This record gives sequence, structure tokens and C-alpha cells, in this order.
Amino acid sequence: MRGLSMDGLCERMNNAVSKQSISKYETGKMMPDSTTLIALSQALGVNVDFFFRPFTVSLDGIEFRKKSRLRVSSLKAIKEKVLDEIERYLEIENLLEIDNLFNVDYSDKIVNNPEEAREIAVRLREDWKLGEDAISNITFLLEENGIKVIQIETEEEFDGLSGFVNEVHPVIIVNKNASAERQRFTALHELGHLLLNFNSDMLDNDKERLCSIFANEMLLPASQFIEMVGSSRKDISLQELIPLQMQYGLSIDAMMYKAKELGIITEQRHKGYCIKKNRSSNFRKQVEENRYPQEESRRFQVLVYKAISQEVISISKASSLLNCSVNEIRSSINYI
Repeated sequence: MRGLSMDGLCERMNNAVSKQSISKYETGKMMPDSTTLIALSQALGVNVDFFFRPFTVSLDGIEFRKKSRLRVSSLKAIKEKVLDEIERYLEIENLLEIDNLFNVDYSDKIVNNPEEAREIAVRLREDWKLGEDAISNITFLLEENGIKVIQIETEEEFDGLSGFVNEVHPVIIVNKNASAERQRFTALHELGHLLLNFNSDMLDNDKERLCSIFANEMLLPASQFIEMVGSSRKDISLQELIPLQMQYGLSIDAMMYKAKELGIITEQRHKGYCIKKNRSSNFRKQVEENRYPQEESRRFQVLVYKAISQEVISISKASSLLNCSVNEIRSSINYI
């Protein structure tokens, strides 16, 4: 989870234990004493209870697409962080007897082109009763529909990944350090990978493009976009798109790409936009400015505090689930 080598862990523990001892702890050939266990928890930034939790989520049960430019060690660290969070998430749902299953299945439709990707987005909006309005909070929407959203802090090269834990529980991972617009788009792009049914011989790049078109349509329906900017334009001003960015939480880049895909502007006009952005740092800064508020995944935390209030778990158990101190839990509880 921390991406450390055994030498790195030894160094964090001020060489209180040897590399050989850590190897024996990992393989179960030796057990650390209480002093060493506390030192390990401090070095790894986890609660001591972490080492006593019976892990029920199998790493073999989660499959991630390999699209990130991160190192293998960084991807492995991300997977372990996700599995740790998912296990705690599933545990609190089990304690509260919550059956929050994902039940959307569009396997009856094979997606081959942009129009069919947009059709699935329209279908999902209808199934989730969203109409054509802006979606104020993508994270909340996904979690309410049985998808676990995990926000992790990692290198900027990482956008997101998706997969199923134990082949049942869908999970979407996004980079917490990315802009709100990027996180929203990434989350829905990953939802596309969970939902869209492609031909087995389709190239990965084509799948990525269709998932992006699906995400774009989910954020801003084509009918709404055409109504606001028109069906055919020679030029579009930045000032026209900024209000749409603030309302729909979609980046200027994504809207210009949408305008090209829908034939509102020509391929040449979109190319000119990209050239201008690459040549002018001032224009790039205006285009890439973040104008939508950040979203935060809160459902897991809410469920933990609900369990405390209903006396389903103790404050000590809550501190273990939230990976914080008992005092932090006590000081944050505010009964109404």
C-alpha cells in the first residue's frame, strides 16, 4: 500500500528490525512482538488493528485495465489501497445489513461506434431517472447506485481504473489530486468500461474513445449542448462555454471535442483550437482553469457514523474502520 521495499520499511523504522525479520513476518515464519507491531503501524501509517483484520477480499478477484503510465510498483500499491478500502466498505455495509448491489446490465447491446455509445448514456440517464439536467455530484450518484468510488492521492500520471471485486462489487478509482472536472469525467469514463459491451476484436484505443464519448454524453447530453450552442458553428467563444462548464462540470476541452464529434464545428476548426492552446500559455491557462467544486466520496464515512449512532459498532471499531484515532472519532461526533 505504501509502495515501500523492505529496505525502505527498515529505514522508516530506524532499523529497529532487520530486513530478514520483515521477510519472516510477511511469510508467517515469525511474529512481531507488541513493540515492533506498534512501530510497524506507525511506519506504515495504519492502525494497529489493521494487522488483526481477517481479509475477505481477494486480490485475484479484482481486475484492472492496464491503461496507466505508472510503474508496476505504483499500480500494485494502488490496488492494495483499493482492496483495503473496499474491505472496510463491505464490512460496514454487512454490519448495517445493507444490500447495495449494482444491477445495471446492458450486455444485450454491442457498442461499435460513437452514436451507440451515446445511446447507452441516454438509456442509463433514463434508467436512473436523470432526465437531461446537469448531474451535480457524480460520486454521490454512482455510490447510490451500487458502485464503490475510491479517491486516492497518487501521481498525476494516474487518471483512473475500474473493475469488480470478487466479480460482484464494481469499483471505480479516481485520482483525488485531479481537478473536479477531470475526476467527474474519469469516473464516468470508467463507468463506461464497466457497462459498455464491445466486440472482442475491438482495439483498446477505440474502446477508450467510445468510453470517453459515453462519459461526455452522460455529463452533457448532446440535445442540450446543441440547443445551447447551435447545430453548426464556425467559431465558438470561450465565454459561451464557461457557464456550461460551471453548470455541467465538463471541461472546455471535452466540450470542444463534443462539438467536433457532433459536427457542430469541423475537424479543421477543432485542430485550430488545439494548436492555439499549445502555442499560447495564457489561452491554455484560461481553458484549463478549474471552475467546478471538488466532489468527495463520503458514503463510507456516513455509514460508519450511522453504525456508531445505532450502537452497531463501538468507537474503537469505528476508529479502526476509518483508520484514525479514538479521540478523533469522539471529538467529531455531534448528536442532534
